[in-house]
Amino acid sequence: MKMFATQRPAATASKVSRWLAVAAVSVAAAAPTVAQDLKIGYVNSERVLRESNAAKAAQTKLETEFGKRERELNDAGNKLKTAADKLEKDGPTLAPAELQRRQRELVDQDRDLQRKRREFQEDLNQRRNEELAAVVERANRVIRQIYEAEKYDLILQEVIFASARVDITDKVIRQLNAPTPAAAAGK
Repeated sequence: MKMFATQRPAATASKVSRWLAVAAVSVAAAAPTVAQDLKIGYVNSERVLRESNAAKAAQTKLETEFGKRERELNDAGNKLKTAADKLEKDGPTLAPAELQRRQRELVDQDRDLQRKRREFQEDLNQRRNEELAAVVERANRVIRQIYEAEKYDLILQEVIFASARVDITDKVIRQLNAPTPAAAAGK
């Protein structure tokens, strides 16, 4: 009796593996038909964030907003360098107490300048992220419109390789650059 029980699952396993083989062959035969019916697009997000008018406007806005502060930091850095050069030149002729006082002042000024530069960079990064998020949100709306209007099955943004045939980046940039109905009505 035990022999018969062990043979039965083997027969069942053989049927299952035969059925899986038939199913795999069926799927493989149908795959080219399914692939031909797929409509796939690719968007180079980096190009959109570099070349679209919305991205360029965001960059200009950031330069306007942070330009003055950056120039002030650069000026402070130049003044600090000039003071350090002067101290190095005058150092041998200064009294030890005066030399030490000026060195301490330079260290304090440098520390303050480094803190201000870090704060500037943090503020700039935060604002850049905010501005880019707005551009990305707008670009995603445009991509969705293209997806729905042209009946795409799949639109990818991050790929290793993509054929020019599926690249819709130029179309996305053109639509992003097109005046919106609200902007056109305001003109």
